[in-house]
Parts: sequence; C-alpha cells; structure tokens
Amino acid sequence: MINILFVCMGNICRSPSAEGFFAKALEQSVYRDRIAIDSAATHSYHVGHAPDPRAVDTASRFGVDIAHLRGRKVSTADFHDYDLIIAMDRNNFTNLQDIQPAGSTASLEMMMNYHPNSHPKEVPDPYYGGSEDFVYMCELLDLATAGLLKDVEQRFG
Repeated sequence: MINILFVCMGNICRSPSAEGFFAKALEQSVYRDRIAIDSAATHSYHVGHAPDPRAVDTASRFGVDIAHLRGRKVSTADFHDYDLIIAMDRNNFTNLQDIQPAGSTASLEMMMNYHPNSHPKEVPDPYYGGSEDFVYMCELLDLATAGLLKDVEQRFG
C-alpha cells in the first residue's frame, strides 16, 4: 500500500484538486486498490470547509469531482501515516520541512516534479485570480497527476 497526501496552504484549491485529479487517474490503474490518497493544508484557515466553488466548478469541467472533500490541516501523524507528501509550491514544501518530525517515514516532493515539462516549478495559487487561473491550475494538475501515477506504478512494477 502507498499512501499519498497532497498539500497546499488552505486545502481549498490546489491540494483538493490534485487529490481529485489523481483519484480520476487512479480509476484506470490496476493498482487503484493499493494506493490511498488525501489532501491537507499547512494552515488552518479552511478546516472543515468544502473546496472553493471556483475549484469545484473548474475541476468538474475536466470530469473531476472534488465537491465532497473537506479541508483539514496537516498533522505530525501524517508524516508517519503517508509515504509521500506532495507540496504544490516551494513555500508549502518549506513549511512541511519545518514541521516534519525526526524519524518520520514520509518523503516530501513537489507536485510539478511529476509534470512532463520543466516549467513552471510550482502549481500557482489561483485563489486571488480569475477563472483562467483555475483552468491553468487544472491543466497543470491533469498532467502532473498522470506523471505521478506513472511513477507510483513503477514502484509497484
């Protein structure tokens, strides 16, 4: 079993979208029953809240349902419960490094490390932007989660 946690600042735009896109990619994988996923935030601004309606709407246009997800904050237990914790940007990656307990087993990665192109290095936060920013986020996550699935399947292979 591989446990994967997607993380952004508030867990209402990028990380729940990443969780949704990866869940959709997993549907066709022979390993779907051996991979567990979740998403979380480095800050507690939106704990218990549904994803941003703009993220829900845009993801749905890509065939991805994230409306049922609810925000939560990363806990120190996550660093022992998850094999892979994936940050959407450098700031959240640094925040995760700062709270990662000694002796934890999780590997920290950046989401865009799995994207087929080298740029951008981060998934930009669309929260203060317009609809085009949410579309761009979804386009990036669609390709990056496909790359992540290939990587995870190779681990099983």
